[in-house]
Amino acid sequence: MIALTLAEIARVTGGELRTAGEHTPDTVVDGTVDTDSRLIEPGGIFAAKPGAETDGHRFIGKAIERGAVLALVERPTDDAVSQIVVPGVVSALADLARHVVARVRDGGALTVVGITGSNGKTTTKNLVARILTDEGPTVYPHASFNNEVGAPLTMLRVRHDTRYLVCEFGASAPGEIARLAGLVTPDIGVVLMVGMAHAGGFGGIEATVKAKSELVGAIRPGGTAVLNADDPRVAGMATLARDRGVEVRWFGRGAAADVRADEVVVDAAGTSCTVYADGTAASLRLRVLGEHHVMNALAAIAVATRIGVTLAECTSRLETVELAERWRMQPLGTERIRIINDAYNASPDSMAAALRTLAQIVGPGERTVAVLGAMSELGEYADDEHDRVGLLAVRLNIQRIVVVGQDARRMYLEAIAQGSWDGEAVFFPDADAAFEYLVAELREGDRVLVKSSNAAGLRHLGDRLGESVS
Repeated sequence: MIALTLAEIARVTGGELRTAGEHTPDTVVDGTVDTDSRLIEPGGIFAAKPGAETDGHRFIGKAIERGAVLALVERPTDDAVSQIVVPGVVSALADLARHVVARVRDGGALTVVGITGSNGKTTTKNLVARILTDEGPTVYPHASFNNEVGAPLTMLRVRHDTRYLVCEFGASAPGEIARLAGLVTPDIGVVLMVGMAHAGGFGGIEATVKAKSELVGAIRPGGTAVLNADDPRVAGMATLARDRGVEVRWFGRGAAADVRADEVVVDAAGTSCTVYADGTAASLRLRVLGEHHVMNALAAIAVATRIGVTLAECTSRLETVELAERWRMQPLGTERIRIINDAYNASPDSMAAALRTLAQIVGPGERTVAVLGAMSELGEYADDEHDRVGLLAVRLNIQRIVVVGQDARRMYLEAIAQGSWDGEAVFFPDADAAFEYLVAELREGDRVLVKSSNAAGLRHLGDRLGESVS
């Protein structure tokens, strides 16, 4: 974080300052801010966030041991550290992040990029960051820090020499993206796609469209909206952008997009294509598995070329990316038996994309195995969407369909209904039972996809399988 006095932090967060030791209101702090006491570094600021299962106030002592010099708290404690008592720690983080980014932006060198969409946010964030890091100091989220806590923590890592801040904005309800993006008013906002992810929380697909468009509504006038030309729901956001004085930059597979791709070829080692941007062309060989990542790469290139990076520089940097993120199309195992662990998140769209990738990368004499768990937050659409995944797996001729968990059982039932009843589809109530089956069942030449929402916990099953066949 940039250097601020204790008094300034108290003023920005609307808190009451209680100094300790040699501290005075004029004492300056500039350490990193975190809600996890285990990650606090010397000079750090610990945000004692209350939670559903535990309370950060219990860990102030641990934070002090790690070197914390200030705690943001909702009630004063007896711990020997300066404290700022605020009405709400989460709101205080947001207020502090807004202030820090505004101060740095006043210096004139900071460009803020915001990214949202039903799928692909984390991958695209990493691809944008990979390109921009070579241009100058770049701050971007760890993992999927895209909610009301993670996003401000990322923003608070900005310093005066930071040139690029890349933010990922997720949401499970209307208004959340507007609040988070409103903290930084991005110069460039990217909307990747609108799908069924979190549709239950939003109340339907049209409400999801409105929620994702909140990012476009937060872009500062004169900025740029980078929109998916192939998704009609996203393309419809162009009117909102133009009405606000925001430029529209298109990415997609169609000829009308400002940044597009053709000659896409997918194999077990990655994806090749030709990329076109503003009248120039370059070949791109992505090592990240999955044809759907071409769109994420196009979005990243649209951002970077808008900033001034050449297409050739973009593609050469993207070709160094080996993994989008842990548990996201992550190759494990060996060439003998390859495990693709994509079980950090799942929606109907990402589930379909992962299954299609599995079908595309299999070679002669190899077998496809899909280990599938539940998709979360679909609400009233859950039954139909799980049925569709089971149907798609059969139509793609996935040779072994392993469904895990009661919430995903409809995939299994649909696969059976579509003809996969002679051992091709099996169901297990939990990951341990599925693991025992798979260890005995897998054979040389198998290509295994493990895919589910985070809540289903299959990412750990994927790790176990990877270790077992290595």
